[in-house]
Amino acid sequence: MTLGDAPVGAMVKIESIEESPLKQRLMSMGVLPNTKVEILRSALFDDPIAIRVRSYNLAIRRNDAKTVLVSQIN
Repeated sequence: MTLGDAPVGAMVKIESIEESPLKQRLMSMGVLPNTKVEILRSALFDDPIAIRVRSYNLAIRRNDAKTVLVSQIN
């Protein structure tokens, strides 16, 4: 599953980030493998999505979130 496909309210763990022009930027903002992320909400028309990474909230476009592979945490 990707971060862009995760439902609102889900807790996920980042497994990996695919190569993309935004990869380094995401990593510098704390989107790193083995990090827990909560999907907070999605904006009108479903884009962007708001996530909680570590101790702050981050808005990310759904297309960019689809480059982040995650697994769901129960």
